Amino acid sequence: MDAIFEEIIKNADPAYQAFQQKLIPNVEKDSVLGVRAPQAQAIAKKYAGTTAGEAFLCTLPHKYYDENIVHAFMLGKLRCPQDELKSKIIDFLPHVDNWAVCDGLCAHLKGFFKNRDKHYGFVLECASSQSAYTCRFGLVCLLLYYIDKEHLVDILEICKSIQGEEYYVRMAVAWLLSFCLIKEYEDTLPFIKSKVLHPWVHNKAIQKARESHRLSDTKKDFLKSLKIKE
Repeated sequence: MDAIFEEIIKNADPAYQAFQQKLIPNVEKDSVLGVRAPQAQAIAKKYAGTTAGEAFLCTLPHKYYDENIVHAFMLGKLRCPQDELKSKIIDFLPHVDNWAVCDGLCAHLKGFFKNRDKHYGFVLECASSQSAYTCRFGLVCLLLYYIDKEHLVDILEICKSIQGEEYYVRMAVAWLLSFCLIKEYEDTLPFIKSKVLHPWVHNKAIQKARESHRLSDTKKDFLKSLKIKE
């Protein structure tokens, strides 16, 4: 047993395992060991940039969900040239098979996206992917790092172009659009008014935006009036 997997096993929590199995229904239950996020973070930090860590990142696919979480966190903690990190992300993406690993990876790439202009084309390419979680990765990265007037037109076009039935992609589109409404309300509103999206995505985006404390009651009421009767 290698050192990283040994630490994952040591930090497995049966009580948390049961909770996680319900939280991520599309992952095989036996693959979830129940390592809590702080412990996964600590393992990733301890081994990032080490020989053991590099060997772990090169050993794909992993067997366990918790290994993928540690992998995602570790990528965010690497101090290596950006092109090298991008290559490691690309290697990992085909093995991302659930929303938690996908979103955890996105959230931990703040250092990578300090140079967001350099990686914008890569993110758009991911968001246009036919692979569900590569697509979701691109959409969540747009949400976290690119919502502003400069990128809004591209974001709305990407959202319009995604027509698939995959639940976690649809949810990512709705989540992204809700943040566009929250951050760039006036410029996003005409797109919502056009009602070009699937009704479920359209209504979910409005629902998520209306849950925010950053929109006034007047704006929330108006958004409610734009919901599509399914």
